[in-house]
Amino acid sequence: MDLNTITEIVRPGGRDDLPPWSAGDAWLAGGTWLFSEHQPNLRRLIDLAGVGWTPLEADAHGLRIGATCTLAQLAGAELATAWSATPLFRQCCRALLGSFKIWNAATVGGNLCMALPAGPMAALTTALDGICTIWTPNSTERYLPASEFVLGPQHNALQSGELLRAIVLPAAALRRRTAFRQISLTPLGRSAALLIGTRSPGGGSAMTVTAATRRPVRLDFEDVPTGAALRDALDRAIPAPLYYDDAHGAPDWRHHMTLRFAEEIRQELLETATA
Repeated sequence: MDLNTITEIVRPGGRDDLPPWSAGDAWLAGGTWLFSEHQPNLRRLIDLAGVGWTPLEADAHGLRIGATCTLAQLAGAELATAWSATPLFRQCCRALLGSFKIWNAATVGGNLCMALPAGPMAALTTALDGICTIWTPNSTERYLPASEFVLGPQHNALQSGELLRAIVLPAAALRRRTAFRQISLTPLGRSAALLIGTRSPGGGSAMTVTAATRRPVRLDFEDVPTGAALRDALDRAIPAPLYYDDAHGAPDWRHHMTLRFAEEIRQELLETATA
């Protein structure tokens, strides 16, 4: 879609070239959402295509995902075989249900910053202990757990002029066993519930709920809980108003699917531990 209110496009080559932020500005990464509808309040686009951020950087400490890394690059990454959680990358990318054009344009950072309940990158980074690196307008950095980045539908933790630079997934999280569940009302619909369970070699487990809720919810346990304990924990952590309500699913149905998927994941993690 043509954005007929745009009067200027800036293409910085690095951090030193970033212009001072002003009202009417927007960061442009993949642009798959930005160009999908009218943006009457925007006057200038700051195109990040030329900043040259490395998509994926792996070392002994974990994986650094550049914010401009595309879904295709993330889904196709060949990483350490000891990182048993990496199948989640492709599972979460597939949850977007985008065409190959979307996969090759949409970015990890853009999906996270959109802060849609169904955004699969929020699910992935929350489940794997992601830490967001955020550039501030005064040329410093701040760090924020991915679990705290999405605050609500299309509401993230970035302040005016801040830019998501990268997300780091620690090696310890990447070595966890995982289980994934996702459902939509229609075969090509937006996710209505997306849950990820993880279990560490030491026995600790976690359950991450997204899409069904207005923001990601993660629960941590010392071991895989009993079914009753898991259900009670979910009901305490997710009050009724926190379940999302839109055309892609009613809150009561999302609540039902959350409990159903959580139990399936719990059992899968137990089976994995005894295999």
